[in-house]
Amino acid sequence: MTIDVEGIKAGQRMMWSTGDYPTIAEHISEAADVLVQLADVRAGQRVLDVATGSGNVAIVAARRGANVTGLDLTPELLEVARSRAAGEGLEIELIEGDAEALPFPDAAYDRVTSCFGVMFAPRQRVAAQELLRVVRPGGSVAVAAWTPEGLNGKMFQTVASHLPPPPAELTSPVMWGDEEHVRGLLADTSAELEFARRTVTFQHESPESWLDFNVRVLGPTILAKAALEPQGRWSALEADLLALYRDSNEADDGTLRVQAEYLITLAHIPA
Repeated sequence: MTIDVEGIKAGQRMMWSTGDYPTIAEHISEAADVLVQLADVRAGQRVLDVATGSGNVAIVAARRGANVTGLDLTPELLEVARSRAAGEGLEIELIEGDAEALPFPDAAYDRVTSCFGVMFAPRQRVAAQELLRVVRPGGSVAVAAWTPEGLNGKMFQTVASHLPPPPAELTSPVMWGDEEHVRGLLADTSAELEFARRTVTFQHESPESWLDFNVRVLGPTILAKAALEPQGRWSALEADLLALYRDSNEADDGTLRVQAEYLITLAHIPA
């Protein structure tokens, strides 16, 4: 791949430290419970949560008595995870690191998880191989990712449609939410795959207030506005995002209630 991988990762660090991602993470915390449950995390297991962010999955796994390590590119998010873990009296090892070069030996963990995190690694096949490398035979990897056809998948695609196109070698992060694409990523491995689709429910005062909230706290939206507004192009993206939320709205009383679909991939490693 000829793209500037390190430049992309530096941009991702900036993106996820911009705004207030931990507040966004509160709105998707239910997915962490689902992921940990489907991964069958148990007391005493060694668990690695990749791209842990502010620690949603790591904390749920530690509550179950697992020995948890969380890894993320963004130091600011790791500090939030540390504070949250300390507040609950949980011992979680939190490490700054790269999903494409995990600093752990082969077969080190019983479970490896990632919730809306590893999907953003620029080299998807490299990241997938790393997840499998560090899980032991008989263990499993569990990844949650927004589906391309779901609300957040459409949101990312809408934002991208107003920005300069990415390098042709890059695959959209939401393709981690496509079963056939994930099968392709793991086709040359021994992993036995299962898939499950779930949704997160977002509720807010109105579609307009939800958009305003995202513009204030969600890094990708904040950076898109910063890039487009000086060119007089932000209003077009703003209108498209508002239309997306209105079209997806299930509420009929002026408030917002929308479902954001995600895919969970369970990759079981034969013993």
